Amino acid sequence: MSILIGFILDCIFGDPYNFPHPVRLIGKLISNLEKLMRKLFPEKLYIGGIFMTLTVLFLSTAVPFLILLLCYKINIILGITAESVMCWYLIAPKCLKTESMKVYKTFAENDIEKSRKAVSMIVGRDTERLDFEGIIKATVETVAENTSDGVTAPIFYMAFGGAVLGFFYKSANTMDSMVGYRNEKYKDFGRFSAKLDDVLNYIPSRLTAILMIISAYILKYDGKSAYKIWKRDRLKHASPNSAQTESVCAGALNIRLAGDAYYFGKLHKKPYIGDNTRPVEKGDIIRANKLMYMTTVLMLILSVIFRILIFEVIF
Repeated sequence: MSILIGFILDCIFGDPYNFPHPVRLIGKLISNLEKLMRKLFPEKLYIGGIFMTLTVLFLSTAVPFLILLLCYKINIILGITAESVMCWYLIAPKCLKTESMKVYKTFAENDIEKSRKAVSMIVGRDTERLDFEGIIKATVETVAENTSDGVTAPIFYMAFGGAVLGFFYKSANTMDSMVGYRNEKYKDFGRFSAKLDDVLNYIPSRLTAILMIISAYILKYDGKSAYKIWKRDRLKHASPNSAQTESVCAGALNIRLAGDAYYFGKLHKKPYIGDNTRPVEKGDIIRANKLMYMTTVLMLILSVIFRILIFEVIF
C-alpha cells in the first residue's frame, strides 16, 4: 500500500525539492564522513571507505526504522502515512522525466551550450565536447540506466522490506554515485561501496531489463530487437548492471548508445551498445521516458502482488 501511495504522490508532485530531503541528508553525511575518513586513514583509504560505507548504511537504515516503529505504535494510519511519504522520497520517476525533458526542450532554441548545461545536470561524464547527437544519447542512456537505479530497484527492495530496506538500498546507491569512481581520488576509497552497489543492483537490474522488454512490446516499440540487443550487449559496460537496461532501450528504439566518453578530462574507450539502425533524434528522449514509466508500472504490479502473497502467508 505504501509503495503504491508513494508512486502516486511522485506522479502528482514529483520530487519534493522544497522540503528536507532524506537522500540529500544522506549525501551530506557521505561528504562529511569522507572528509573524516580521509583524515583518520590517509594511508589506508580502502579501510576508511569501508568504515564510511558501514556507518552510512547503519544510520540510513536505523533512523527510518525507529521513526516508523514509533509511528506504527502510535497509530497504524500514521505509520502508513509516514511510510508512504518515505516511499515517495525513495523513487523518482517524475524527477527523471522532468530533468531529461529539460534537455529535450533546449533543442527548440538550437543552443548547444544550453543543451550541454542541461545534460550536465543528469550525467557524470564531461559534456563540453558533446554535439547534439551525443547530448541525446547521454540523456537516453541516463533515463535507461536510472530506470533501474533510481526507480525500480528501490521498489524492488521496498517490496521485501518496506521503506526501511528501501533506504538501505538508496544509501548504498547514493554512495556509489558520489564516491564509486575508478579515478585516482576514489579508486581505493570508493571501491567497497561500488562493489556493494553492484551486488545490490544485480537482481533488480536484470529483472528491470526483462520488464523493459515486455514494456517495449506493450508500447509497440521493437520488442524483438530489445530482447536481441539485451542478450548480445547487456555486459558491454564496466559495471555488470548498467548495460542491462541500456541495451534493452537501445534495441527497443533501434538506436546505438554508449561508445567513447570523457570523464574528468580523460577519454574512456567504451564499446557501443545497440545497432546503428537509424540516427538518434530528440524524440528518443520522450520514448525512453515512456519506456521507463511502463517498466515502473510493471514493477509496481509485481511488488503489490508479492506483498499481498506475503501478507496472506503471514496472516
